Amino acid sequence: MNPSRGPNGVELRAAVELRAAAGRRLEGYAAVFNREAQIGSFREVVRPGAFRAALLNPAADVLLLADHDPTRVLARTSAGNLRLAEDGHGLHFEATLPDTTAARDAHALVESRTAGGMSFGFRPVEERWPTKDRRELLAVQLIECSVVSAFPAYSGTSVAARARHLAGLPAGARRLVLATL
Repeated sequence: MNPSRGPNGVELRAAVELRAAAGRRLEGYAAVFNREAQIGSFREVVRPGAFRAALLNPAADVLLLADHDPTRVLARTSAGNLRLAEDGHGLHFEATLPDTTAARDAHALVESRTAGGMSFGFRPVEERWPTKDRRELLAVQLIECSVVSAFPAYSGTSVAARARHLAGLPAGARRLVLATL
């Protein structure tokens, strides 16, 4: 995979695994820790804690997009319909989608398991290059997460339409189920 950059130098990364839920809700992992991905001429790993500072920034407004497209906003943290948390597995997200064409389409792709996975757009804040062809992301400015239709860079990401049988479980138990998918 070639390194992908969006507007303003935002780096884009993708990973696999999605789930859709009743009532147009999505949940999963936009990024996973300690999984290596080939990004063009180098390998990259997201380390635990990479999103910590970004999630604590009250001024940050992280978007959930369809395919990194800023014209297809599915949710956002400032609206309260996108919730993000870093845990031992990676960057967990929960989103309640609005009644829009883009949201209905994204939900349908996830529910039918047609969507390719999840991705995230970021700017590196702190990184380490242990070798010339291996980058470790230690801290990032998180710009957006995306449901991707095709090819995620990182394996192990997930998105799911919130299943009714998971709805009654506490958040921690749902995360454990999603982490095993």
